[in-house]
Amino acid sequence: MIEPGRKKQLAAFQKTAGFRFKSLELLNLSFVHRSVSNETSCRQNNERLEFLGDSILGAVCATLLYEKFPEKPEGELAKIKSVAVSEEVLSSVARILQIDTMLLLGKGEDLSGGREKKAILADTLEALIGALYLDSGYRAAFDFISRLFTPEIGRITEKDYLRDYKSLLQELCQRRYRAYPQYRLVKRSGPEHERMFWIEVSVNGTVYGPGSGRSKKSAEQEAARAAWQSLESN
Repeated sequence: MIEPGRKKQLAAFQKTAGFRFKSLELLNLSFVHRSVSNETSCRQNNERLEFLGDSILGAVCATLLYEKFPEKPEGELAKIKSVAVSEEVLSSVARILQIDTMLLLGKGEDLSGGREKKAILADTLEALIGALYLDSGYRAAFDFISRLFTPEIGRITEKDYLRDYKSLLQELCQRRYRAYPQYRLVKRSGPEHERMFWIEVSVNGTVYGPGSGRSKKSAEQEAARAAWQSLESN
């Protein structure tokens, strides 16, 4: 059962988000982090909705890109899509929707700053998309995603998100120092499905970073970007 105070909170959220759920229980479930089921007798959480929402989000973003950029080849569309559905963008959109205020977390996760974690925010947005799809159908999910992500796609294509900083850094190092950058894993943490990596890069004796990410590749890109931007400005 959803308490009256929570119902009011869910109603306010729907007004802000621009949709109306038939099932408040399904909407509420999209905000239930697995830490709740770890600490209480509640067995349900939003992980299955997240799995579904991830696929819906990918399909909609692919459609938006296909229609918006008829001149771009598949490889370039794939790069834009990978940024559009990245943890960085998803967590940013989640904050705009104030999903952090709606999260239902276990006490331990809440005390450890779970409401600010990009991974949790991104995963919850995907769960919300999955719940909206189940509750109101693909058209409603498509319209919701389109409204939120079309501006993000515009920003991505206008900026330098698509640069391969590892390649740029390697070219700079070979040209300037006749050497290759050296990457080192500094730390990794979290369970396998929420693993975080921290990687630093050494260039001609100077260490840059660490860069962080959900994969070693993304962490290396972040470290390479920090090094490249610093070296280019000197």
